[in-house]
Amino acid sequence: MMKNNSLPSPLISLIPICFLVAMLAVAIYLFGSDALAGGSQICLLTATAFCVLIGMVGFKRKWKEYEEAICSNIGGIGTALIILLLIGALSGAWMICGVVPTLIYYGIQIIDPNFFLVSTCLICAIVSVMTGSSWTTIATIGIALLGIGKALGFEEGWIAGAIISGAYFGDKISPLSDTTVLAASTTETPLFTHIKYLMLTTIPSLIITLLIFLLAGLSHESSSGIHVAEYAQALSSKFDISLWLLVVPFLTGCMIFKRLPSLVTLFLSAILGVIFAVIFQPNLLREIAGMEDGTLSLVKGGMSVLFGSTSLDTGNAEVNELIATRGMSGMLDTIWLIICAMCFGGAMTAGGMIESITSFFMRFTKKCVNLVSSTVASGLFMNLTTADQYISIILTGNMFKEVYKSCGYESRLLGRTIEDAVTVTSPLIPWNSCGMTQSTVLGVSTFTYLPYCFFNYISPLMSIIVSAIGYKIYRRTMK
Repeated sequence: MMKNNSLPSPLISLIPICFLVAMLAVAIYLFGSDALAGGSQICLLTATAFCVLIGMVGFKRKWKEYEEAICSNIGGIGTALIILLLIGALSGAWMICGVVPTLIYYGIQIIDPNFFLVSTCLICAIVSVMTGSSWTTIATIGIALLGIGKALGFEEGWIAGAIISGAYFGDKISPLSDTTVLAASTTETPLFTHIKYLMLTTIPSLIITLLIFLLAGLSHESSSGIHVAEYAQALSSKFDISLWLLVVPFLTGCMIFKRLPSLVTLFLSAILGVIFAVIFQPNLLREIAGMEDGTLSLVKGGMSVLFGSTSLDTGNAEVNELIATRGMSGMLDTIWLIICAMCFGGAMTAGGMIESITSFFMRFTKKCVNLVSSTVASGLFMNLTTADQYISIILTGNMFKEVYKSCGYESRLLGRTIEDAVTVTSPLIPWNSCGMTQSTVLGVSTFTYLPYCFFNYISPLMSIIVSAIGYKIYRRTMK
């Protein structure tokens, strides 16, 4: 008989993870990219039950331990869940008030055949930073840029690589990105501290990527662009395009610089978006509200933008897709997934399985570069096996959190390494939810665009290089 509360071996500890991977594979086969709408959550809860069964039967763990660990895990992400809801509200407000359309309108004006690839990467980076979503960026402006690039004679692998590289730059560092918030909350790192530290590896990775696309574009011969004017016309015909709208992101940047709490910054920025929508886009708010004139139509439209899905007709299908918003309700699937993943993480922790796995990795942590390399390898492994970046972020964070603490490193190092290893590599894996989605949306196979997603595989390498150099690797202050 095993000793009460004894730790399971690393091999046994991996059994629930393998069980989860197998279930996720079935869910993805059955539901495809829609697995995130419920199939993956069922897999997580079933794997949680299997983990609890192993612990209670094989290691005499008590149910109360699992219940307390799960509740603690979910309670610890309460702020992050509210932030995700505010992100949904903010994304809707910024889109309908005209901030994002204005940025896109002026951004696409700079497109030139010789600078198309680098412009594409930059435009997608800007849009994804402002929206916080690589999926939205790729499915909207990305599709338009793919069409323009093909018309200019570029190979679709190069175009898709530039689109994905830029889109995942924003997904990685935007305060509006759910993966950024998730990585920060999982590692217990303040959001803007996490983002600032990410810049040390993200900016060099982007600069190298832009240089590659610049050289590739300059060596390419093609005709001038032909679709930009139509795209710009569709935006300007629906929105009141004005540089005054950039006051909203400017004031948001000021709040970030002043280090206001994330909840306060996101809430105030969303309210600013609604106020500017009332000033610059009152007709759109009335259209969304389905009411004629009057103050109540503006109030209803403003509230709808914050909490619900909106769609507007511009006469251009691609622009219609671009300006569609999901609001708070669009975040519910992600929140549901996170809660279920935290249940699995809590069960793994209560059963001693996380501790057993992390103790195995401890033998490789004599140097910072070894620790970071192990984290990168683990993150990639999770992306390959779980086929979902959210689950990979949570599992990798839970596995290494105590390792980083015991080695004396601040949580920001773990958060940055997870983002470098997990968030950006997810679209490079054909069976990962991100890889499947981007390949389907762009109509370009994963293996076709993979060699050209320079940012996505330079980032994990940069994380290892920076740790090897030892640049700004902070130690925890021991109390």
